[in-house]
Amino acid sequence: MVSSLAGRVRDPVLPAGDVRVGGFGGVDGLAAWLEEHRIDAVVDATHPFAAGISANAVAAAHRRAVPLIILRRTAFEPRPGDRWVRVESLANAADALHDLGERAFLTIGRQGVSAFADNPQWFLIRAIDPPDPPLPRRHELLLRRGPFDLPTERRLLAEHRIDVLVSKNSGGAATVAKLDAAREAELPVVMVERPAPPAEVPTVATVAAVLEWLRLSPGSTVR
Repeated sequence: MVSSLAGRVRDPVLPAGDVRVGGFGGVDGLAAWLEEHRIDAVVDATHPFAAGISANAVAAAHRRAVPLIILRRTAFEPRPGDRWVRVESLANAADALHDLGERAFLTIGRQGVSAFADNPQWFLIRAIDPPDPPLPRRHELLLRRGPFDLPTERRLLAEHRIDVLVSKNSGGAATVAKLDAAREAELPVVMVERPAPPAEVPTVATVAAVLEWLRLSPGSTVR
């Protein structure tokens, strides 16, 4: 088994087995790599917002007639008491903030922060690595890696007097506590919806489902 990481996190947590880091050079490069390494199945376990990488993986796997499955963790869903404002893009999120608050907790990772560069609000920006400029004029940068628990998120909201939260709908237990804390504090949440996965490709939400698919895939060595 070979795991491939995009290389966008400076100090990633590495999975077991062989690991490669960095891009492939688009569809052509990935298709050539699949052939060279005699890959007999592809699991696309990229971030739910990595639409370009997923599209390349699907195209390359189709070109080499290699079966592919998409692993996507379950998206966040609103619960009673949530005040979500659903938007389709980071640009829409930046626009939505104008009517929602003055002190925003920005939890979208390091990519896309520039979409908020012209906003007048004060931002608490949390990411694993520093985001690339331009950044909002008024901000504080908090470099942290999850998972985050509810007491920590409550404390951050209170200490920084946060009145609106911005999040991508990435799903997952590691960061859901921020939504619980926002619900408790009755804060609005600007939720950027995830792109749809490529059509006509099997998509599952658990590693167990991936392993079962691999076991049943023709030519797979996983048994």
